[in-house]
Amino acid sequence: MEFNLSAGLFSAEHHFEPLEEARTYDVLILGGGPAGMTAAVYCMRKGLSTGLITGNVGVQMADTAGIENYLGYRYIQGNELIDKFREQVTQFGISFETDAQIVRMEPGRIHRIHLADGRTFTGRTIIIATGKQSKKLQVPGEREFTGHGVAYCAICDAPFYAGRSVVVVGGGNSGVAAGIDLAKIAEHVTLIQRRDRLTADQILIDKLAEFKNVNYLLEHEIKTILGEKQVKRVELVSRKNGRKSMIDTDGVFVEIGLVPNSAFARDVVAMNEYAEIIVDCHCRTSVDGLFAAGDVTSVPYKQIIIACGEGAKAALSAADYIMNQTSQD
Repeated sequence: MEFNLSAGLFSAEHHFEPLEEARTYDVLILGGGPAGMTAAVYCMRKGLSTGLITGNVGVQMADTAGIENYLGYRYIQGNELIDKFREQVTQFGISFETDAQIVRMEPGRIHRIHLADGRTFTGRTIIIATGKQSKKLQVPGEREFTGHGVAYCAICDAPFYAGRSVVVVGGGNSGVAAGIDLAKIAEHVTLIQRRDRLTADQILIDKLAEFKNVNYLLEHEIKTILGEKQVKRVELVSRKNGRKSMIDTDGVFVEIGLVPNSAFARDVVAMNEYAEIIVDCHCRTSVDGLFAAGDVTSVPYKQIIIACGEGAKAALSAADYIMNQTSQD
């Protein structure tokens, strides 16, 4: 899913100020998800001149039907929590740039962010909070039913499918782990894998095999997701013989991996084998003045509340860095 702030998250009615190319900000925050917005609140409360650049960034909260594990809310929908974050950020009148495609970052004493349209913005520090985006099936019905039966996070959404039938797409570690979580509470789980075998670690495969309410469809792919207001069934196609079939289901969990939105920072900061930005306990990257927070980083457990905490930590670390730099000038 592409994340377009001008589509409603940050709109003109919230009185944002445009970013200025001629101005060097204390902090430029890249990304408008929970880590980026929390960082913005902390930076502005510290009195730092702050700019937020976002666009074409996956916000996984929008893919979540409901959230029960974010402290302060017994239950809240993903879009509603985004609105709550937005309201808190907008009270400060932050400078922002939306629909922005970041193509390159140039570190230095003053860091530069280059956009695809040729504009350049500068900051004394940068907080990269661009998140990850779930790999999509790219089939009819997926977009329409996202949040209405199509989900990308079993940890987040599994409790809503207690006693129901669900489909899990993916036979790797993510898919099999999701199958285990769902098998504990769902009436029935069907795991669909396009290959002829599961590719997860054997310990996970063995654990899933302990459940009697799970069946496997290997060498199959989802062709279409169908329903009315909610998912009702999926159409499958066999990769062996092309034969089509239909199964009823209340939910489709897509667990085929996540992709960090970090390509623009490649060859600038150190990353791990998954293209996640490596950070220390202060959210510092391998480059002075560049910080990172949230799902785009190597920090484990990709959860909203963790991203928020890391965003706050990155902002405080950036503030300390600026104070130390100022004292040396």
